[in-house]
Amino acid sequence: MEWYYILAVIGVGLVAGFINTVAGGGSILTLPLLMFMGLPANVANGTNRVAILLQNVVGVQTFRKNKVINLTTDYKLAIPAIIGSVIGAFIAVDINEALLRKIIGFLMVLMLLIIAVKPDAWVKEQEGAVQPKPTILQYAIFFFIGLYGGFIQMGVGFFLLAGLVLGCGHNLVKANAIKVFIVLIYTAFALAIFLYNKQVDILTGLTLAAGNMAGAWAGAHFTIKGGAKYVRYVLMGGLLLVVLKLFGVF
Repeated sequence: MEWYYILAVIGVGLVAGFINTVAGGGSILTLPLLMFMGLPANVANGTNRVAILLQNVVGVQTFRKNKVINLTTDYKLAIPAIIGSVIGAFIAVDINEALLRKIIGFLMVLMLLIIAVKPDAWVKEQEGAVQPKPTILQYAIFFFIGLYGGFIQMGVGFFLLAGLVLGCGHNLVKANAIKVFIVLIYTAFALAIFLYNKQVDILTGLTLAAGNMAGAWAGAHFTIKGGAKYVRYVLMGGLLLVVLKLFGVF
C-alpha cells in the first residue's frame, strides 16, 4: 500500500470512528474509500468490519471507565442482535443490496423527522421506560437491527439509537454507550463469517482500524462531556449525510 493511501485510510478512519461512536454512519466514508482503492464491494464490506470491531473495543472501554455502561446488565439486547447479524452476514456475502438501501433511506428520513420534531425524546431518559428485563418486542426489534448490521453495517448506529432511546427509554449518552457495546459483540460474529468467505483484506482493515480507534476514543469522550444535547446535533448531521448518500446525491 502506497504511503498516501495509508495516510488517507487512517485519516478517514479517524473521522469515521468519531462519527460512529457519537452517532453512526461513518461507513459512508470508509466503504467508498475502500472501493476506490480497488477492493471489490463485498471485500470492502468485510474489511470495514475489522476497523468497526477494534473501534468499538476502544469505545466500550472508554465508556466503561467513565461508568456510563455496566456490562453485567447492559448485555441483554446484544443477544438478539448477534443472532440477526449472523444471518445478515450470510446474506451479505452474495446479495445485491440496492433495494434494501433505498428502503433504509426512507426509514432514515422518517427518523430524521422524529429527531427534529420531538427532540426531547432523544435528550431525556423517559421516566419509568427503562425496564430491568427487555420485552419480547424489544428483542424482536434488536434482532432485525442486528440483521441489517450484519448485512451492510452502514447507518446501523442510527437504528440502535432509535431502539435504545425511543424503544427502551435510555437517554442519548447511555444509549450511545450500549450501542457501541452491541455493535462490538455482533461485529465479532459477522467478521468471522466474512473471514471464512475470504472477503477481508486484513492489512487494509488494520490500517483503517488505527484511525477508527483514535476516532472512537475522541468520540466517546465527546459524548460523555458534551452530553445528549450536542450529541443530538451530530446525530442529525450524520443522518442527513447517510440519507443523501443512500439516495445517490453524492
